[in-house]
Amino acid sequence: MIPNSKTKIMIFGTFDVLHKGHISLFKQARRLSQNPFLIVSVARDVNVKKIKGRMPRLKEALRLQEIKRQPLVDKAVLGGLKNYLGHILKLRPKIIALGYDQTHYVKDLGHLLTKRGLKVKIKRLKPFKPHIYKSSLVKKLAN
Repeated sequence: MIPNSKTKIMIFGTFDVLHKGHISLFKQARRLSQNPFLIVSVARDVNVKKIKGRMPRLKEALRLQEIKRQPLVDKAVLGGLKNYLGHILKLRPKIIALGYDQTHYVKDLGHLLTKRGLKVKIKRLKPFKPHIYKSSLVKKLAN
């Protein structure tokens, strides 16, 4: 249960290799409200494959578990399997914070949610040293 005084803020990602860029994302999202409740939606394996053309290194259950351990995160959930709007509508965030490079499922997101009865602010977050802390680069360095 989330106290009414908290502002639900939702972010999305694969979080296959958690790095300082993700921590910056969490911090920036929390700063969008004086009393934040940060919900992180972890992408499902099948959706990562569909979007990125490959499976993530870590299975969704492990990625979810890692996000749940993060002190800046109040709640972590798995994204929808087929309908990406369903879990957003269920959790009813006031703010959706998008990463600087997120492009999938974001076109008309605010309009689609409003049509289904959820008015939400959508904010685009700033990159944190993207030449260093971008998951695809971090993975290459780990190999």
